[in-house]
Amino acid sequence: MFRLAIQVKRKNIKFYPDSKRVIARFFLPGGDERAVSIISKILAMSEEDVRFTLNQVLTNFSQRHRNISKVYRKNFNKVKNIISKLDVEPELLSKSTKMLIGSYFTMEYSIESAAFFNPSIMEDPDQTSLCEGEKRVIVSFRATGEGHISSIVFRSGIIDINNDLVFKDPGELVDIPEAIKRHVYDKKAFVEKLSEMHIQESLVGMVMEYLNDQFTYGDLQASIAKAIDDNNLDSVQRKVIKDINWLANSHYEISFSLDTALSERVIFPISDTERNGIEDARFVRFTENDGSVMYYATYTAYSGFTILPKLIETTDFYTFKVLPINGEYAQNKGMALFPRKINNKYCMVSRVDGVNNYIMFSEDIHFWRSAIKIQEPQFPWQFIQIGNCGSPIETEKGWLLLTHGVGPMRRYCLGVTLLDKDDPTKVIGQTREPLLAPNDEEREGYVPNVVYSCGAIIHNGELIIPYAMADYASTFASVSLEELYRKIEYL
Repeated sequence: MFRLAIQVKRKNIKFYPDSKRVIARFFLPGGDERAVSIISKILAMSEEDVRFTLNQVLTNFSQRHRNISKVYRKNFNKVKNIISKLDVEPELLSKSTKMLIGSYFTMEYSIESAAFFNPSIMEDPDQTSLCEGEKRVIVSFRATGEGHISSIVFRSGIIDINNDLVFKDPGELVDIPEAIKRHVYDKKAFVEKLSEMHIQESLVGMVMEYLNDQFTYGDLQASIAKAIDDNNLDSVQRKVIKDINWLANSHYEISFSLDTALSERVIFPISDTERNGIEDARFVRFTENDGSVMYYATYTAYSGFTILPKLIETTDFYTFKVLPINGEYAQNKGMALFPRKINNKYCMVSRVDGVNNYIMFSEDIHFWRSAIKIQEPQFPWQFIQIGNCGSPIETEKGWLLLTHGVGPMRRYCLGVTLLDKDDPTKVIGQTREPLLAPNDEEREGYVPNVVYSCGAIIHNGELIIPYAMADYASTFASVSLEELYRKIEYL
Protein backbone atom coordinates (compact mmCIF):
# COMPACT_ATOMS: atom_id res chain seq x y z
CA MET A 1 0.00 0.00 0.00
CA PHE A 2 1.47 3.40 -1.03
CA ARG A 3 1.69 6.05 1.68
CA LEU A 4 3.14 9.53 1.49
CA ALA A 5 6.06 10.08 3.83
CA ILE A 6 6.05 12.86 6.40
CA GLN A 7 8.09 15.82 5.16
CA VAL A 8 11.02 16.12 7.57
CA LYS A 9 13.51 18.95 7.09
CA ARG A 10 17.06 17.91 7.92
CA LYS A 11 19.30 20.70 9.17
CA ASN A 12 22.79 21.35 7.79
CA ILE A 13 24.32 21.71 11.25
CA LYS A 14 26.28 18.68 12.49
CA PHE A 15 28.34 17.86 15.54
CA TYR A 16 31.27 15.48 15.06
CA PRO A 17 33.73 13.93 17.54
CA ASP A 18 36.58 16.25 18.45
CA SER A 19 39.83 14.80 19.81
CA LYS A 20 41.05 18.23 20.98
CA ARG A 21 38.55 18.30 23.86
CA VAL A 22 40.55 16.90 26.80
CA ILE A 23 40.25 16.71 30.58
CA ALA A 24 42.97 15.91 33.12
CA ARG A 25 41.96 12.84 35.13
CA PHE A 26 43.56 10.65 37.79
CA PHE A 27 45.89 7.94 36.47
CA LEU A 28 47.27 5.02 38.44
CA PRO A 29 49.81 3.12 36.28
CA GLY A 30 49.62 -0.38 37.71
CA GLY A 31 49.16 -1.26 41.37
CA ASP A 32 50.60 0.19 44.56
CA GLU A 33 53.97 -1.50 44.02
CA ARG A 34 54.52 0.31 40.73
CA ALA A 35 53.32 3.58 42.24
CA VAL A 36 55.85 3.19 45.08
CA SER A 37 58.59 2.75 42.48
CA ILE A 38 57.58 5.91 40.63
CA ILE A 39 57.31 8.00 43.79
CA SER A 40 60.69 6.70 45.06
CA LYS A 41 62.38 7.94 41.90
CA ILE A 42 60.83 11.39 42.31
CA LEU A 43 61.84 11.59 45.98
CA ALA A 44 65.42 10.78 44.99
CA MET A 45 65.60 13.90 42.79
CA SER A 46 67.22 17.07 43.98
CA GLU A 47 64.94 20.02 44.69
CA GLU A 48 66.49 21.83 41.73
CA ASP A 49 65.71 18.92 39.39
CA VAL A 50 62.18 18.71 40.79
CA ARG A 51 61.50 22.37 40.05
CA PHE A 52 63.06 22.12 36.58
CA THR A 53 60.99 19.04 35.64
CA LEU A 54 57.82 20.56 37.07
CA ASN A 55 58.35 23.77 35.08
CA GLN A 56 58.64 21.70 31.91
CA VAL A 57 55.40 19.91 32.68
CA LEU A 58 53.60 23.17 33.43
CA THR A 59 54.90 24.72 30.22
CA ASN A 60 53.57 21.77 28.21
CA PHE A 61 50.14 21.51 29.83
CA SER A 62 49.11 24.73 31.61
CA GLN A 63 47.63 26.22 28.42
CA ARG A 64 45.50 23.12 27.87
CA HIS A 65 43.74 23.22 31.26
CA ARG A 66 42.23 25.99 33.36
CA ASN A 67 44.10 25.18 36.61
CA ILE A 68 46.36 22.19 36.06
CA SER A 69 48.33 22.83 39.27
CA LYS A 70 45.13 22.34 41.25
CA VAL A 71 44.61 19.00 39.52
CA TYR A 72 48.15 17.95 40.41
CA ARG A 73 47.59 18.79 44.07
CA LYS A 74 44.31 16.86 44.09
CA ASN A 75 45.91 13.78 42.53
CA PHE A 76 48.85 13.98 44.94
CA ASN A 77 46.32 13.69 47.77
CA LYS A 78 44.96 10.52 46.17
CA VAL A 79 48.34 8.76 46.52
CA LYS A 80 49.32 10.07 49.97
CA ASN A 81 48.60 6.68 51.50
CA ILE A 82 51.10 5.11 49.08
CA ILE A 83 53.74 7.71 49.97
CA SER A 84 53.29 6.82 53.63
CA LYS A 85 54.47 3.29 52.82
CA LEU A 86 57.91 4.79 52.12
CA ASP A 87 58.14 6.08 55.72
CA VAL A 88 57.80 9.61 54.35
CA GLU A 89 55.45 12.19 55.82
CA PRO A 90 53.60 13.51 52.73
CA GLU A 91 52.83 16.93 54.24
CA LEU A 92 56.54 17.61 54.84
CA LEU A 93 57.34 17.44 51.13
CA SER A 94 57.92 20.67 49.23
CA LYS A 95 55.12 22.22 47.21
CA SER A 96 57.00 21.49 43.98
CA THR A 97 57.55 17.85 44.91
CA LYS A 98 53.87 17.39 45.73
CA MET A 99 52.82 18.86 42.40
CA LEU A 100 55.37 16.82 40.44
CA ILE A 101 54.20 13.60 42.09
CA GLY A 102 50.62 14.58 41.25
CA SER A 103 51.56 15.10 37.60
CA TYR A 104 52.80 11.51 37.31
CA PHE A 105 49.38 10.34 38.45
CA THR A 106 47.50 12.52 35.97
CA MET A 107 46.62 11.83 32.35
CA GLU A 108 44.78 13.65 29.61
CA TYR A 109 41.60 12.02 28.40
CA SER A 110 39.91 13.04 25.15
CA ILE A 111 36.24 12.96 26.10
CA GLU A 112 34.78 13.44 22.59
CA SER A 113 37.30 11.59 20.42
CA ALA A 114 35.22 8.52 19.51
CA ALA A 115 31.58 9.65 19.32
CA PHE A 116 29.31 12.63 19.95
CA PHE A 117 25.75 11.41 20.00
CA ASN A 118 22.32 10.83 21.64
CA PRO A 119 21.41 14.51 22.18
CA SER A 120 18.54 16.02 24.14
CA ILE A 121 17.37 19.64 23.86
CA MET A 122 15.74 21.88 26.45
CA GLU A 123 14.92 25.53 27.05
CA ASP A 124 17.79 27.48 28.61
CA PRO A 125 17.04 29.05 32.02
CA ASP A 126 18.21 32.36 30.49
CA GLN A 127 15.78 33.72 27.88
CA THR A 128 16.94 37.36 28.03
CA SER A 129 18.22 39.52 25.14
CA LEU A 130 16.45 37.58 22.39
CA CYS A 131 14.65 38.79 19.28
CA GLU A 132 11.03 37.98 18.55
CA GLY A 133 10.51 34.30 17.70
CA GLU A 134 13.84 33.19 19.16
CA LYS A 135 14.51 30.68 21.93
CA ARG A 136 17.78 30.01 23.70
CA VAL A 137 18.39 26.29 24.18
CA ILE A 138 20.79 23.89 25.83
CA VAL A 139 21.64 20.64 24.10
CA SER A 140 23.18 17.76 26.03
CA PHE A 141 25.20 15.05 24.30
CA ARG A 142 26.69 11.70 25.17
CA ALA A 143 30.39 12.14 24.45
CA THR A 144 32.57 9.05 24.19
CA GLY A 145 36.33 8.70 24.25
CA GLU A 146 38.99 6.01 24.59
CA GLY A 147 37.66 2.75 26.01
CA HIS A 148 34.12 3.81 25.13
CA ILE A 149 33.74 5.73 28.40
CA SER A 150 30.78 8.10 28.09
CA SER A 151 30.19 11.45 29.76
CA ILE A 152 27.64 14.28 29.49
CA VAL A 153 28.58 17.51 27.72
CA PHE A 154 26.59 20.58 26.71
CA ARG A 155 26.30 23.18 23.96
CA SER A 156 24.40 26.47 24.02
CA GLY A 157 22.47 27.76 21.04
CA ILE A 158 19.53 29.77 19.72
CA ILE A 159 16.61 28.66 17.57
CA ASP A 160 15.65 31.62 15.40
CA ILE A 161 12.27 32.67 14.04
CA ASN A 162 12.78 30.35 11.02
CA ASN A 163 13.66 27.45 13.31
CA ASP A 164 17.28 27.47 12.20
CA LEU A 165 19.81 26.75 14.94
CA VAL A 166 22.90 28.79 15.70
CA PHE A 167 25.37 27.50 18.30
CA LYS A 168 28.17 29.17 20.18
CA ASP A 169 31.62 27.83 19.47
CA PRO A 170 32.67 25.59 22.37
CA GLY A 171 35.15 26.98 24.88
CA GLU A 172 38.78 26.04 24.43
CA LEU A 173 39.11 24.45 27.87
CA VAL A 174 37.14 21.58 29.39
CA ASP A 175 36.53 21.31 33.12
CA ILE A 176 35.60 18.53 35.47
CA PRO A 177 33.67 19.56 38.60
CA GLU A 178 35.41 21.85 41.05
CA ALA A 179 33.88 20.11 44.08
CA ILE A 180 32.34 16.76 44.87
CA LYS A 181 30.09 16.45 47.90
CA ARG A 182 28.81 13.18 49.26
CA HIS A 183 25.15 12.72 50.00
CA VAL A 184 23.27 12.44 53.29
CA TYR A 185 21.54 9.06 53.13
CA ASP A 186 18.13 7.95 54.36
CA LYS A 187 18.61 4.59 56.04
CA LYS A 188 15.23 3.14 55.07
CA ALA A 189 15.60 4.07 51.40
CA PHE A 190 19.20 2.85 51.33
CA VAL A 191 18.25 -0.56 52.75
CA GLU A 192 15.32 -0.85 50.29
CA LYS A 193 17.66 -0.26 47.35
CA LEU A 194 20.03 -2.94 48.66
CA SER A 195 17.02 -5.27 48.81
CA GLU A 196 16.21 -4.46 45.16
CA MET A 197 19.81 -5.43 44.39
CA HIS A 198 19.05 -8.80 46.04
CA ILE A 199 21.60 -8.32 48.80
CA GLN A 200 20.89 -10.69 51.70
CA GLU A 201 19.16 -8.72 54.46
CA SER A 202 20.95 -10.42 57.36
CA LEU A 203 24.34 -9.53 55.88
CA VAL A 204 23.31 -5.92 55.27
CA GLY A 205 22.29 -5.67 58.93
CA MET A 206 25.84 -6.16 60.16
CA VAL A 207 26.70 -2.73 58.72
CA MET A 208 23.41 -0.85 58.94
CA GLU A 209 22.73 -1.61 62.63
CA TYR A 210 25.35 0.93 63.67
CA LEU A 211 23.80 3.78 61.67
CA ASN A 212 21.14 6.37 62.52
CA ASP A 213 18.06 7.01 60.35
CA GLN A 214 20.09 9.66 58.52
CA PHE A 215 23.81 9.11 57.94
CA THR A 216 26.74 10.50 55.97
CA TYR A 217 29.31 8.79 53.78
CA GLY A 218 31.81 9.08 56.64
CA ASP A 219 29.33 7.48 59.06
CA LEU A 220 28.92 4.57 56.66
CA GLN A 221 32.65 4.03 56.31
CA ALA A 222 33.04 4.03 60.10
CA SER A 223 30.23 1.48 60.38
CA ILE A 224 31.85 -0.70 57.72
CA ALA A 225 35.17 -0.55 59.58
CA LYS A 226 33.43 -1.60 62.81
CA ALA A 227 31.66 -4.48 61.06
CA ILE A 228 34.99 -5.69 59.69
CA ASP A 229 36.65 -5.44 63.13
CA ASP A 230 33.78 -7.24 64.88
CA ASN A 231 33.39 -10.09 62.38
CA ASN A 232 35.62 -12.60 60.70
CA LEU A 233 34.21 -11.92 57.25
CA ASP A 234 33.99 -14.63 54.63
CA SER A 235 34.07 -13.99 50.86
CA VAL A 236 30.27 -13.55 50.62
CA GLN A 237 30.23 -10.97 53.43
CA ARG A 238 33.10 -9.07 51.83
CA LYS A 239 31.11 -8.99 48.58
CA VAL A 240 28.21 -7.44 50.53
CA ILE A 241 30.54 -4.75 51.88
CA LYS A 242 31.65 -4.02 48.32
CA ASP A 243 28.02 -3.79 47.13
CA ILE A 244 27.12 -1.41 49.97
CA ASN A 245 30.00 0.87 49.03
CA TRP A 246 29.02 0.57 45.36
CA LEU A 247 25.56 1.92 46.16
CA ALA A 248 26.85 4.63 48.51
CA ASN A 249 29.21 5.95 45.85
CA SER A 250 26.31 6.40 43.42
CA HIS A 251 24.99 9.38 45.46
CA TYR A 252 26.87 12.65 45.02
CA GLU A 253 26.72 16.37 44.26
CA ILE A 254 29.06 18.21 41.92
CA SER A 255 29.65 21.87 41.18
CA PHE A 256 31.58 23.70 38.49
CA SER A 257 33.53 26.93 38.74
CA LEU A 258 31.43 29.98 37.91
CA ASP A 259 34.00 31.10 35.33
CA THR A 260 33.31 28.09 33.08
CA ALA A 261 31.23 28.35 29.94
CA LEU A 262 28.45 25.78 29.54
CA SER A 263 30.38 23.96 26.79
CA GLU A 264 33.38 23.65 29.13
CA ARG A 265 31.52 21.63 31.77
CA VAL A 266 31.69 17.86 31.52
CA ILE A 267 29.94 15.40 33.81
CA PHE A 268 32.49 12.61 33.73
CA PRO A 269 31.98 9.26 35.53
CA ILE A 270 32.68 9.73 39.24
CA SER A 271 31.25 6.73 41.09
CA ASP A 272 32.03 3.03 40.63
CA THR A 273 28.49 2.53 39.32
CA GLU A 274 29.31 4.61 36.22
CA ARG A 275 33.03 3.98 35.70
CA ASN A 276 32.34 2.68 32.19
CA GLY A 277 29.96 5.44 31.24
CA ILE A 278 27.09 7.83 31.74
CA GLU A 279 24.68 6.85 28.99
CA ASP A 280 21.78 8.56 27.21
CA ALA A 281 20.81 11.42 29.52
CA ARG A 282 17.24 12.56 28.86
CA PHE A 283 16.96 16.12 30.15
CA VAL A 284 13.64 17.84 30.80
CA ARG A 285 12.61 21.25 32.11
CA PHE A 286 10.22 20.30 34.91
CA THR A 287 7.68 22.78 36.33
CA GLU A 288 6.50 22.12 39.89
CA ASN A 289 2.93 22.80 41.04
CA ASP A 290 4.07 26.09 42.58
CA GLY A 291 5.62 27.27 39.30
CA SER A 292 9.25 26.69 40.28
CA VAL A 293 11.49 25.00 37.74
CA MET A 294 13.95 22.13 38.13
CA TYR A 295 15.90 20.50 35.32
CA TYR A 296 15.98 16.72 35.62
CA ALA A 297 17.76 14.09 33.59
CA THR A 298 17.37 10.35 33.76
CA TYR A 299 20.40 8.39 32.62
CA THR A 300 21.93 4.93 32.78
CA ALA A 301 25.09 4.41 34.81
CA TYR A 302 27.19 1.53 33.49
CA SER A 303 29.86 -0.09 35.66
CA GLY A 304 31.13 -2.46 32.98
CA PHE A 305 29.06 -5.29 34.44
CA THR A 306 25.69 -3.86 35.41
CA ILE A 307 23.48 -0.80 34.89
CA LEU A 308 21.93 1.53 37.44
CA PRO A 309 19.21 4.04 36.49
CA LYS A 310 20.03 7.45 37.97
CA LEU A 311 18.58 10.96 38.18
CA ILE A 312 20.32 14.33 37.82
CA GLU A 313 18.84 17.49 39.34
CA THR A 314 19.96 21.05 38.59
CA THR A 315 18.53 24.56 38.46
CA ASP A 316 21.50 26.39 36.93
CA PHE A 317 23.76 23.81 35.17
CA TYR A 318 26.58 24.72 37.57
CA THR A 319 25.58 22.47 40.47
CA PHE A 320 24.20 18.98 39.92
CA LYS A 321 22.79 16.48 42.40
CA VAL A 322 22.97 12.83 41.36
CA LEU A 323 20.98 9.99 42.95
CA PRO A 324 19.89 6.47 42.00
CA ILE A 325 16.30 5.89 40.88
CA ASN A 326 14.71 3.35 43.21
CA GLY A 327 11.82 0.92 43.07
CA GLU A 328 10.95 -2.44 41.56
CA TYR A 329 10.23 -0.84 38.19
CA ALA A 330 13.39 1.29 38.02
CA GLN A 331 15.46 -1.56 36.66
CA ASN A 332 15.98 -0.92 32.97
CA LYS A 333 17.24 1.63 30.46
CA GLY A 334 15.21 4.32 28.75
CA MET A 335 13.21 6.19 31.39
CA ALA A 336 11.92 9.68 30.57
CA LEU A 337 10.17 12.04 32.97
CA PHE A 338 7.07 14.06 32.05
CA PRO A 339 7.66 17.86 32.36
CA ARG A 340 5.06 18.30 35.11
CA LYS A 341 2.99 16.27 37.57
CA ILE A 342 -0.21 14.64 36.36
CA ASN A 343 -3.00 14.30 38.90
CA ASN A 344 -0.47 15.42 41.50
CA LYS A 345 1.93 12.57 40.74
CA TYR A 346 5.23 12.37 38.93
CA CYS A 347 4.94 10.47 35.68
CA MET A 348 7.56 8.58 33.72
CA VAL A 349 7.75 6.69 30.43
CA SER A 350 9.80 3.53 30.76
CA ARG A 351 10.62 0.25 29.07
CA VAL A 352 10.51 -2.15 32.00
CA ASP A 353 10.81 -5.34 29.96
CA GLY A 354 13.19 -4.00 27.30
CA VAL A 355 10.55 -4.36 24.57
CA ASN A 356 7.38 -2.34 25.27
CA ASN A 357 6.51 1.17 26.46
CA TYR A 358 5.14 1.65 29.97
CA ILE A 359 3.83 4.56 32.06
CA MET A 360 4.80 4.84 35.73
CA PHE A 361 3.34 7.12 38.41
CA SER A 362 4.85 8.02 41.77
CA GLU A 363 4.41 10.52 44.59
CA ASP A 364 8.20 10.45 45.12
CA ILE A 365 10.42 11.16 42.13
CA HIS A 366 13.10 8.81 43.46
CA PHE A 367 10.84 5.75 43.94
CA TRP A 368 8.89 3.89 41.24
CA ARG A 369 6.89 0.86 42.29
CA SER A 370 4.29 0.28 39.55
CA ALA A 371 4.09 0.32 35.78
CA ILE A 372 1.28 0.12 33.20
CA LYS A 373 2.01 -1.20 29.72
CA ILE A 374 0.70 1.22 27.09
CA GLN A 375 2.32 0.21 23.83
CA GLU A 376 3.72 -2.87 22.10
CA PRO A 377 5.58 -3.10 18.79
CA GLN A 378 2.85 -2.94 16.15
CA PHE A 379 4.41 -2.05 12.80
CA PRO A 380 7.19 -3.84 10.88
CA TRP A 381 9.78 -1.11 11.54
CA GLN A 382 9.43 -1.67 15.31
CA PHE A 383 8.77 -5.42 15.68
CA ILE A 384 11.97 -6.04 17.71
CA GLN A 385 11.35 -3.32 20.30
CA ILE A 386 10.05 0.18 20.90
CA GLY A 387 11.07 2.82 23.39
CA ASN A 388 10.95 6.53 24.07
CA CYS A 389 13.26 9.16 22.63
CA GLY A 390 13.00 11.63 25.49
CA SER A 391 10.39 13.26 27.68
CA PRO A 392 6.84 13.73 26.35
CA ILE A 393 5.96 17.24 25.18
CA GLU A 394 2.63 18.79 26.14
CA THR A 395 0.52 20.00 23.22
CA GLU A 396 -3.11 21.08 22.81
CA LYS A 397 -3.89 17.64 21.35
CA GLY A 398 -2.15 15.59 24.05
CA TRP A 399 1.30 14.44 25.13
CA LEU A 400 3.54 14.11 22.08
CA LEU A 401 5.97 11.25 22.68
CA LEU A 402 8.89 10.78 20.31
CA THR A 403 9.65 7.06 20.05
CA HIS A 404 12.16 4.75 18.45
CA GLY A 405 11.49 1.38 16.89
CA VAL A 406 13.88 -1.41 15.93
CA GLY A 407 13.11 -3.45 12.83
CA PRO A 408 14.82 -5.65 10.22
CA MET A 409 18.64 -5.59 10.21
CA ARG A 410 18.45 -3.87 13.65
CA ARG A 411 17.59 -0.60 11.93
CA TYR A 412 16.43 2.14 14.33
CA CYS A 413 13.76 4.60 13.16
CA LEU A 414 11.90 7.40 14.94
CA GLY A 415 8.15 7.73 15.24
CA VAL A 416 5.56 9.66 17.24
CA THR A 417 2.88 8.55 19.70
CA LEU A 418 0.16 10.82 21.10
CA LEU A 419 -1.02 10.23 24.69
CA ASP A 420 -4.11 11.54 26.46
CA LYS A 421 -3.31 14.75 28.35
CA ASP A 422 -5.20 13.79 31.51
CA ASP A 423 -4.47 10.06 31.42
CA PRO A 424 -1.21 9.30 29.56
CA THR A 425 -1.80 5.56 29.88
CA LYS A 426 -4.27 6.04 27.01
CA VAL A 427 -2.70 6.08 23.54
CA ILE A 428 -4.65 8.46 21.28
CA GLY A 429 -2.71 7.70 18.13
CA GLN A 430 0.66 7.01 16.53
CA THR A 431 2.48 7.27 13.22
CA ARG A 432 2.17 4.10 11.14
CA GLU A 433 5.31 4.90 9.14
CA PRO A 434 8.63 6.14 10.58
CA LEU A 435 8.94 9.86 11.07
CA LEU A 436 12.70 9.64 10.51
CA ALA A 437 14.78 6.74 9.15
CA PRO A 438 18.56 6.71 8.61
CA ASN A 439 19.52 7.92 5.13
CA ASP A 440 22.68 6.91 3.28
CA GLU A 441 24.85 9.35 5.24
CA GLU A 442 23.29 8.68 8.63
CA ARG A 443 23.46 4.88 8.43
CA GLU A 444 27.28 4.76 8.36
CA GLY A 445 29.12 5.00 11.66
CA TYR A 446 30.07 3.27 14.89
CA VAL A 447 26.72 1.43 15.01
CA PRO A 448 25.25 1.27 11.49
CA ASN A 449 21.60 1.96 10.66
CA VAL A 450 20.72 3.81 13.86
CA VAL A 451 19.10 7.20 14.39
CA TYR A 452 18.36 8.05 18.02
CA SER A 453 17.28 11.01 20.12
CA CYS A 454 17.06 11.69 23.86
CA GLY A 455 14.62 14.60 23.69
CA ALA A 456 13.01 17.10 21.32
CA ILE A 457 11.40 20.54 21.65
CA ILE A 458 8.53 22.43 19.99
CA HIS A 459 9.15 25.93 18.64
CA ASN A 460 7.29 28.12 16.16
CA GLY A 461 4.89 25.37 15.13
CA GLU A 462 7.52 22.71 14.49
CA LEU A 463 8.97 19.75 16.34
CA ILE A 464 12.74 20.26 16.53
CA ILE A 465 14.52 16.91 16.84
CA PRO A 466 18.21 16.56 17.70
CA TYR A 467 19.36 13.06 16.84
CA ALA A 468 22.41 10.84 16.59
CA MET A 469 23.66 9.33 13.36
CA ALA A 470 24.89 5.74 13.76
CA ASP A 471 26.08 6.38 17.32
CA TYR A 472 28.86 8.57 15.90
CA ALA A 473 27.78 12.18 15.28
CA SER A 474 24.69 14.34 15.81
CA THR A 475 22.46 16.58 13.73
CA PHE A 476 18.94 18.11 13.75
CA ALA A 477 15.66 17.86 11.88
CA SER A 478 12.30 19.59 12.09
CA VAL A 479 8.75 18.71 11.10
CA SER A 480 5.57 20.75 10.97
CA LEU A 481 3.23 19.95 13.86
CA GLU A 482 0.17 20.38 11.66
CA GLU A 483 1.48 17.90 9.11
CA LEU A 484 2.50 15.55 11.90
CA TYR A 485 -0.99 15.63 13.38
CA ARG A 486 -2.43 14.77 9.97
CA LYS A 487 -0.14 11.74 9.64
CA ILE A 488 -0.98 10.33 13.05
CA GLU A 489 -3.43 7.44 12.94
CA TYR A 490 -5.93 8.12 15.69
CA LEU A 491 -7.39 5.24 17.65
